[in-house]
Amino acid sequence: MSGRVVVITGAGTGIGAACARRFASQGDRVVLIGRRREPLERLAGEIGGLALSGDAADPDAWLGLTADIQRQLGGIDVLIANAGGHGLGSAIDTSPENWAAALRSNLDSAFFSARACLPALIERRGNLVLVASIAALVAGPEVCGYTTAKHALLGLTRSLARDYGPLGVRANAVCPGWVRTPMADAEMQPLMQAHGEDLDAAYARVCADVPLRRPAAPEEIASVCAFLASAEAAMVTGTLLVADGGASCVDLPTLAFTRLGDA
Repeated sequence: MSGRVVVITGAGTGIGAACARRFASQGDRVVLIGRRREPLERLAGEIGGLALSGDAADPDAWLGLTADIQRQLGGIDVLIANAGGHGLGSAIDTSPENWAAALRSNLDSAFFSARACLPALIERRGNLVLVASIAALVAGPEVCGYTTAKHALLGLTRSLARDYGPLGVRANAVCPGWVRTPMADAEMQPLMQAHGEDLDAAYARVCADVPLRRPAAPEEIASVCAFLASAEAAMVTGTLLVADGGASCVDLPTLAFTRLGDA
């Protein structure tokens, strides 16, 4: 596995940064892509990676990014399409601008990353891992744009697997639940304010009905990505791997029976 070129979008923090550390620890050469240069350069200095600033949702930006990667590293073996963002609001409350922003940050970023990297991936019979969410499977409250975009990522994954499998390229998606990242920390703020509790208590609250009763660490999701990108997953393509602590297996209508003792 060592020596592969692994391109990671949204690599500056959270799951992306954890993936960068994981792949670098295996001896892979890691390319860190994101819009904020400072965290990329800091992480690149830590792991010996290549930091390239750019918007993963911008097809024009990819012209320069792929040229830099080819010139400095010679090709691409793995793409971890991790860049994403918010998409808050119910359908009525979502403005056209917010709708477009949700699709751009969560869907366009993966599509244009894949499209740009595919020629190099085909050449090396590489693979893609798209980081989705359990929002690709179920709907949370008032996150219409985010939920729609993450659902669409599964269609993109299957389309990539179907079209490029004959050329030796694999494509899979990872669907995390709650993960302790800066983005999720920010989402805990309303709960912290409403209940007068700290960050740990807020995470405990949102995971109260999750079978494992806790959020994931970014490193745990990075391990899932590393597996899907490895030779051990050589026969796995066009599928999704859910890493949500069991959240999506809970039968919601039966929760009332679990809480009988609280009545």
